[in-house]
Amino acid sequence: MSLGTEEGNKPKSGNTGRYLLALIPLIVFACIALAVGKVMYDQEVHGTDISAIPSALIGTKAPTLALTPLEGSNLPALTDDAIKGKLTLVNVFASWCLPCREEHPVLKQLAKDGRLNIVAINYKDTSENALRFLGELGNPYSAIGIDPNGSAAIDWGVYGIPESYLVGPDGTILYKQVGPFTANSLKEGLYPAIEKAQGKSAS
Repeated sequence: MSLGTEEGNKPKSGNTGRYLLALIPLIVFACIALAVGKVMYDQEVHGTDISAIPSALIGTKAPTLALTPLEGSNLPALTDDAIKGKLTLVNVFASWCLPCREEHPVLKQLAKDGRLNIVAINYKDTSENALRFLGELGNPYSAIGIDPNGSAAIDWGVYGIPESYLVGPDGTILYKQVGPFTANSLKEGLYPAIEKAQGKSAS
């Protein structure tokens, strides 16, 4: 009887495994919370710009562009030919994206810069809504390609929209902006990248 009692008092290994499995989501959540907290702390205390997320693609050749045109826009498709030999800003946008709407006036101003060719990847949108968006806010793009399933965005390493990539005339990605452009990101990021690209092409 005593032997049976001792065995009954021992914890079952199956229960221990279940307890450990139950702890995994809590551990993952704690790690995420710590990471988010650090980013927020850095931004608050050190002035870190969370939009300045580095991209593994910077300094490499831009992914191939072979997207069909936005029907009804009267603009060409977004292909490699649309950016070849030009300093180009590739902007990823959608009509349902509120920050894209906030950013759009900035893109319209950038479109007046003779140094820059601006094209767009229309991300997981409908043609009707994208056309309405452009009809309301204006069109800064020289070419638009649709990306209904997001495959092109994956190729470009998109984190979330809007995002923009400055591509040199030789097809090299020079700069990446995560989130909408602001006065600070233009001054500290895009404009210096444009000037640097212009200096290289002049030399």
